[in-house]
Amino acid sequence: MAEIGFFLSSEEHGPNELTQYARQGADAGFRSVFISDHYHPWTERQGESPFVWSVIGAIAAITDLNITTGVTCPTVRIHPAVIAQAAATSALMASGRFRLGVGSGEALNEHILGDRWPSADIRLEMLEEAVEVMRKLWNGGFYSHRGRHFTVENAKIYSRPDQPPPVYISGFGPKAIELAGRIGDGFVTTAPSADDIAAYRKAGGKGPTLAALKVCWGRDQAAAEKLAYDVWPTTGVPGELSQELPMPAHFEQAAQTVTEEMVTDKIACGPDPERFVQAFEQYLEAGFDQIYVSQIGEDQTGFLNFYFSEVQPRLSL
Repeated sequence: MAEIGFFLSSEEHGPNELTQYARQGADAGFRSVFISDHYHPWTERQGESPFVWSVIGAIAAITDLNITTGVTCPTVRIHPAVIAQAAATSALMASGRFRLGVGSGEALNEHILGDRWPSADIRLEMLEEAVEVMRKLWNGGFYSHRGRHFTVENAKIYSRPDQPPPVYISGFGPKAIELAGRIGDGFVTTAPSADDIAAYRKAGGKGPTLAALKVCWGRDQAAAEKLAYDVWPTTGVPGELSQELPMPAHFEQAAQTVTEEMVTDKIACGPDPERFVQAFEQYLEAGFDQIYVSQIGEDQTGFLNFYFSEVQPRLSL
């Protein structure tokens, strides 16, 4: 049976609000949260981007939620040895309820130290090496590594869980999905694609499949559609631009050709529960094990009430 969880958008909300929403989601009935890990938001309008590891600690301290990063890039901005320590601490604080979602990253977040932004193939190669480094550190003992992309010298994680956190790998193309199937403990994506799940399984993936879904509930249809467009015009930005553009201003420029209709064709908006049911059912029919829903805007409480009273009873869970 598929599970529906709550997606916390670090691009839209500050650390205290994210912690509050996680508590509200747990109180309403969700058992799991997905939280995005960014240095910058996609656009200035979104306006936030707290350090996710602090927020995870706060959520772990006040809820019993399963927590997954959606997703962390452990290669350029932060060395995998440091991410390994952060994930180990998070797993301890969450009493084994933490999962590390990882991906090859976006220039938007990873360019900030002035490092060269690698090609897609190199980024996947770096990601594979990073996962190896993290898992070796989670095994305990002192560890050294001299690889093509990373060096670790006499490092040991002292505060670590008995069981290392699962590593879920994000994939949006054949090579990334193959990597997820080959080395990942789970697979993360956003598209409601049964073909992607099949490709993950074909590559050897046996772990859970996770997807993220944006919605914008509101009592007024037009206002909800406008909010979705104002906050997430990047929903309509095509191709590999999301990985290559380095600044929020560039995403705003790329989104100038995106219309409100293009966004609302992809995002369920307004007060009609059937529109939301249709959005969820695409992912359920594709076969995802976990679907994480992100409510655009500040009215998280209104959405939670709407979801549990109007949407969840209609889903084929």
